[in-house]
Amino acid sequence: MPDIESGAQYKSVRGLIRGLELLRALNTVEKGRATSNELGKLTGLHRTTVRRLLETLINEGYVRRSESDDSYRLTLKVRELSEGFTDSEWISTIAAPVMGELLQKVVWPSDLSTPSGDAMQIRETTHRFSPLSFHRSMVGRRLPMLLTAAGRAYFAHCAEEEREDILHVLRANDDEQARLAGDTRYIGNLVKRVRQDGFGSNNGDWDSEKKIGAIAMPVIYRKKVLATLNVVYLTRALTTDQAVQKYAAPLRMAVEKIAELIQEQKLFEAGASDSRK
Repeated sequence: MPDIESGAQYKSVRGLIRGLELLRALNTVEKGRATSNELGKLTGLHRTTVRRLLETLINEGYVRRSESDDSYRLTLKVRELSEGFTDSEWISTIAAPVMGELLQKVVWPSDLSTPSGDAMQIRETTHRFSPLSFHRSMVGRRLPMLLTAAGRAYFAHCAEEEREDILHVLRANDDEQARLAGDTRYIGNLVKRVRQDGFGSNNGDWDSEKKIGAIAMPVIYRKKVLATLNVVYLTRALTTDQAVQKYAAPLRMAVEKIAELIQEQKLFEAGASDSRK
């Protein structure tokens, strides 16, 4: 009887291998975009094959083509391929002790969130430890990008091309965020305000959480936003200005410490890798 589990009776799917090579190439090219000719040189694939693979990836929503310069780039949908990859939660392990220290200073709960398509997803939280918590089950919850402090902090600090991708997805919906995403003046003012303030905020802006306010700051490593960290509170207890006055400083110290720990971890991993050579 054939050993089905071993996979010995099956040949590699050549088209799938080539498609993955193309995705890897697009993921590594400078500026995040390339023409079909450039991709052919990078992968060694014939231009006809590259074109055929690109059309398939476009139809499936993983690649976009720019009409202006005939270049191709990945879309936010590629993130769905790694949503179940538990190693993406490594930042939660690093951040958890820092979040515990922050809780001791502010008492109100905090959430660490990372981007997930057109939203932010909570990876770690101190809600279960805070005496002021109004929610207990928060890990895995998705937060609207344009309506929450966490989303606004990420959106304003991520790369311009990524912002355009997020807006492209949001505009395809039929909700409040779609309306906001289509308002170029609102988007421009949002990015400008968050960058000037150094934090994102919301004060009952999310319809399903009208009683909730928050301020959030980005965790930045090598000029890239990896996550956001917030302090969440009840709007009847604090105004945004009061929250900023009380909690902006300890929140900023927390995100900076997380970034430092990430740097230390990366240096450790690099040193361990070198020692094995």
